[in-house]
Amino acid sequence: MEKLETKYLDLPDIKIAYTEYGEGPALILLHGNSENKGIFRKYQTMYFRDYHTYALDSRGHGQSISDDTGYSIEQYSKDVIAFCNALNLTNIFLIGYSDGGNISLFLAKDAPEKFNRIVAISPNYLVSGTTDKTLKLFRNIYAVFKILGKMGFHTQKWIWRLDLMLNDIGLTDKDLQSIKADMRILYAENDLIKENHIVEIHTFIGSSTIKKIAHCTHLNIIQQEETIKEIREYLGSQ
Repeated sequence: MEKLETKYLDLPDIKIAYTEYGEGPALILLHGNSENKGIFRKYQTMYFRDYHTYALDSRGHGQSISDDTGYSIEQYSKDVIAFCNALNLTNIFLIGYSDGGNISLFLAKDAPEKFNRIVAISPNYLVSGTTDKTLKLFRNIYAVFKILGKMGFHTQKWIWRLDLMLNDIGLTDKDLQSIKADMRILYAENDLIKENHIVEIHTFIGSSTIKKIAHCTHLNIIQQEETIKEIREYLGSQ
């Protein structure tokens, strides 16, 4: 697999780390919570090499550098818009996975004119959309990090990341209903997000289509052959 060089884009309040590869239409790749741009290496060098791909490290993740007092999905979406503006990217294709999918919802609402087609993989806009078992796990981890923080360990970034998963992202059902962007929603048969919640997002966004990817989980959906096939067919169906 080809090695990708990390580049940096200096913006007023963040230095965004990213990798770019390929030639063709612009395709932005957004990772999930506590992950980084590296999860899309095969997307860049193998599956979508006929696109000019940009895989970004979100604020507080990977190699991006920023001075923060907390994280929010809305701020992440503003970072992506600033990135696109700085590089003069237009008519962009977008793939967002997990929290990246949540960022995609904001982008579809706030900057639809920038994006050609948007793939949101396993998004959720309400914390209640996460399965009860998963929420219990996140809350237990949160409590542990709080204790470790009081003991002097550097856990603040992890706490802020968990805050993203333990709170609503800041969009309402009316916000989703206002979205007119062309969107494809994918989710796993065994997802961490409740199926009825993902279907609800699709129902609110009248311009969206939806597909369940069989025999996979939230954690491995982006690696599935069916997922790659679905995305390629959707992005290419002009």
